[in-house]
Amino acid sequence: MKRSLVAAVLASLGALSACSHSPPQVVPEPTLPGHEEPRELAVDQQVKHALNRLTYGPRPGDATAVLRQEGLDRWLVRELTPENWPDHAGDSALARFPVLRMSVRDLVDSSPQQDVFVRRRRLELGLAATAQYVMTAEDSARFKAMNDLGNRRVNEYLGAKLERAVTSDHQLEEVMTDFWENHFSVFRGKMPTQFTLLEYDRDVIRPHALGKFRDLLGAVAHSAAMLYYLDNFQSNADSAHLTLPAWHSIEAAKTPADAARIRAAALRRRGGLNENYGRELMELHTLGVDGGYTQQDVINVARALTGWTLQTPREGGGFTFNPAAHDADTKVVLGHVLKAGRGTEDGEEVLDIVSRHPSTARFIATKLVRHFVADTAPPELVRRVAATFLQTNGDIREMMAVIVSSPEFYRKSSFRAKVKTPYEVVASTYRAMGGIPDTLARSIQYAAQLGQQLYGHLTPDGWPDVADAWMNTGAVLNRINFGANVAAGRIVGIAVNKWPPAMTLKGVPQATMADSVAAVLLQGEMSPDTHAVLRSGTNPIAERAGQSAMVAKGAPSLAELIGLALGAPEFQRH
Repeated sequence: MKRSLVAAVLASLGALSACSHSPPQVVPEPTLPGHEEPRELAVDQQVKHALNRLTYGPRPGDATAVLRQEGLDRWLVRELTPENWPDHAGDSALARFPVLRMSVRDLVDSSPQQDVFVRRRRLELGLAATAQYVMTAEDSARFKAMNDLGNRRVNEYLGAKLERAVTSDHQLEEVMTDFWENHFSVFRGKMPTQFTLLEYDRDVIRPHALGKFRDLLGAVAHSAAMLYYLDNFQSNADSAHLTLPAWHSIEAAKTPADAARIRAAALRRRGGLNENYGRELMELHTLGVDGGYTQQDVINVARALTGWTLQTPREGGGFTFNPAAHDADTKVVLGHVLKAGRGTEDGEEVLDIVSRHPSTARFIATKLVRHFVADTAPPELVRRVAATFLQTNGDIREMMAVIVSSPEFYRKSSFRAKVKTPYEVVASTYRAMGGIPDTLARSIQYAAQLGQQLYGHLTPDGWPDVADAWMNTGAVLNRINFGANVAAGRIVGIAVNKWPPAMTLKGVPQATMADSVAAVLLQGEMSPDTHAVLRSGTNPIAERAGQSAMVAKGAPSLAELIGLALGAPEFQRH
């Protein structure tokens, strides 16, 4: 039996007065399944778990605020419907990043890449195609100024992503945006412009992160980032099939002989079908590798997507359909016949087919449950989430409501069961310490130093989402060292003496200080080993690795305690 999430709040918390002050609803609220199975975690641990798993980590005081002021269910209402609630903190922080309000075309115009700059200069000078062009000193200085401006703006929008993760009150929206950017992974080194990723985050993924999967899939399929990265912008009908203009010409032919001549001439041309996007669309984006498709389906999906290309991609141009590149012959995809003589309808129908396929429901459900619950996704929860996908036409918000209300989410085995990615380590550190990332993307480089460069995964399968991929001796030591760098004041935007609880810990006994640091940074959840490390100021892993600079001499200071807590296993998990 299902009940609305707000109804659950009213029934369990009597929150009528709180609701009376809510802004007008602009997004329908998700439904929350009822469960007879009780939650294994105590109420305070449920709040800690939700804050760790559904945000980039709690800030000092967040858990108390959720527990005492609004309750977990009410907090979930806000996180699942960010459109209905203001984000004053995020909006204020992002005002520092004017690049976010600029179009890709405007950015490229003011900071073109060298080949675009040269082409434009040739046009300005009226040079013939065969005439030589040599960049003058004035041109070089002009290009350098444009290039420097472009680099600053690239750093701005990369830094803005971390800024959102750290400051936004719409935390689940940020987590979901990152989840989908990793699911629909593209590589920074293979983009048509240096600003394409800004558009991908801002205009493609983010608006659909909690919406309908089909809308998200369609936005990605039309995006410059994906069409360029997986080469579909260059995919043309091959020499065995008719293009759309040729098909129409044959259809309009007056005699069979005329039709035969047109067909013969059309099929003599050279063509080039590219299967990259068609394959990844099914293998990585929808059905999954065992989703029931064949190699012929891959070919026919690629044929359906021919002509889906970009207009002047190196200058910030977006999607356009080229009929002369489109394969207009009949195709069969997963048993569905795509009739001949159509254009973009072929690709749109393919997206419809794969987005409502049961294999897609299972694949997406498995990835969501693995990300938010446990590395080994509980099968029964996957089944329920997949059923919700099919029942709601791929409503991501409804699927997340099933996950965050499930008994599996609140099992003891799920608590602190996921290892943070490097990006999550950096973002959660800034949040825990009340830090502010810089606008020059130096802060985002810390994630790269820990092994995860933003948009830096070369292959389209995205960064791994299980603990084994991130935990080895070197990685653990790097994370401990990152905590030590925070303690030493070497992380831009974080100052230990400005940490919100710091003032209350002056002059307290060392044992009390250690416990207080653990209460804030580790939410009071720590193993005996971690407790011993904080009390002694000595990390045995650092000692064994010969990192003497990371070992306190005598009683550890507040800064050293913070560094040890940030490097502790409990902080590395969520």
